[in-house]
Amino acid sequence: MPFACSGTRPRVPHSAFGHPATSRFAATDAGAYHHAWTEIDVTTLLVGEQLAGATDRVHRPTLTSRPQLPAHPGSGVPPQTRRILMLSWEYPPVLVGGLGRHVHALSVALAAAGHDVTVVTRHADGAPLEEYADGVRILRAPEDPVTFPLATNSLLAWTMAFNHTLTRTALRATQAGTYDVIHAHDWLVAHTAMTLRDHLDIPLISTIHATEAGRHQGWLPEEMNRTIHGVEQWLSSESNRVIVCSGYMRDEVIALFGVPAGRVDVVANGVEPHRWRVPARAVAAARARFAGDGPLVTFAGRLVYEKGVQHLIAALPRLRERHPGLRAVIAGDGPYRAELEAEVHRRGLGGMVTMPGFLGGTDLPALMAASDCFVVPSIYEPFGMVALEGAAAGAPLAVAATGGLAEIVEPGVTGMTFRPHDPDGLTDAVDALLSDTDRARVMARRARRMVHDQYGWSSIAQRTAASYAAAIAADSAFTAQRAEQRMSQGRVLPALPEGNLLAAAGLR
Repeated sequence: MPFACSGTRPRVPHSAFGHPATSRFAATDAGAYHHAWTEIDVTTLLVGEQLAGATDRVHRPTLTSRPQLPAHPGSGVPPQTRRILMLSWEYPPVLVGGLGRHVHALSVALAAAGHDVTVVTRHADGAPLEEYADGVRILRAPEDPVTFPLATNSLLAWTMAFNHTLTRTALRATQAGTYDVIHAHDWLVAHTAMTLRDHLDIPLISTIHATEAGRHQGWLPEEMNRTIHGVEQWLSSESNRVIVCSGYMRDEVIALFGVPAGRVDVVANGVEPHRWRVPARAVAAARARFAGDGPLVTFAGRLVYEKGVQHLIAALPRLRERHPGLRAVIAGDGPYRAELEAEVHRRGLGGMVTMPGFLGGTDLPALMAASDCFVVPSIYEPFGMVALEGAAAGAPLAVAATGGLAEIVEPGVTGMTFRPHDPDGLTDAVDALLSDTDRARVMARRARRMVHDQYGWSSIAQRTAASYAAAIAADSAFTAQRAEQRMSQGRVLPALPEGNLLAAAGLR
């Protein structure tokens, strides 16, 4: 599910070592590995401290006092502030994938810059229906009494039911004031976004965190995949502006959905560097726990086909020959864990590979900081947030040159790169870092500086606000163009090409 450059997407699973299967669906993510989604069960994760003023399991509204926003925007922030209605299917304490963390960090940064931000999102047991937190007004939409399971085989029905309650909650938000823009995050909120756009008559901006076709390497094998693709196309074409996280995603959205290039803005995801720096004693403890006497190679992410962990496992025997005593840690969980564990056993790597599952608190940044090489072997990666997190923790990077990852890491400068689907290239990239630790640490320091200089949330909020300004400025012309098309053509259903959509668009 979203679902994201930061999120997850339901998909037909691949064998971890083969081609797409078509017998069942599994959900995957595009960035962070902090999820609990399988093909038959979804668990809501309550992350972090209990929210202030939380309610019991009865849906009882709680409203905390609204903090005072800065009287004047900070330096570099446009003097014109906006009233923003943000729509997201996940937001703390509901964190399923990277999308929820992205929306939270962006909303807080926009509020800190002086903008008036309201987030309308999904409710979770124990969370207030309404509150102000970190300068952001948050309204949470509880499920209706008729429950639709949040599972793969009922995902579309759940999404439509969720959009009904999300729309009612968002309309309640508008009773307290007017808004300048609607900002929708991914296809799961598309129907609410379109309803609000028509009802409020204000510009719609959408962030497409990942595409259904991209998750399947260009294929849409089942009806549900084709439906999700259609919703993505609808949302993108009806949005005044579309925000994507990388140049790669820009090309994908333009090619797949026919959005004019002038309406697509590239705004990278951000990272909070201080959250990935941990005390030296935590790093030493991680080293003692996982490294042994040899070099330590690590991975962190959702254990799904497109994360490419199978290629890291395939490279480990040759890396062990070149670096005796090498240990590897594969942190995270997901539907391919059992297959990956079986492959580790088949290759006789049980003594050198540890698969600890999810690592919480400081454990993950400590593991990254303790690494001699942090590997991101993704096949499909719209952005590559985990690479920034590894860089912020101080780990030397070896990443697949695909999607947004190819835009983050400069080969030989901020890390090493290799072609996706290429265990031999992965072996050489990791070997280069392990064989010259001084050079590896120089690249790691450059990468950490890059994260600090280029991926801070304040600058990302500023670029997002610029997209809002552009949408508002061109709204009259965009609305007139849409009306003219409707009058002359009606509602045209776009044709869905057969075969591999990315290959047909020249993106594969």
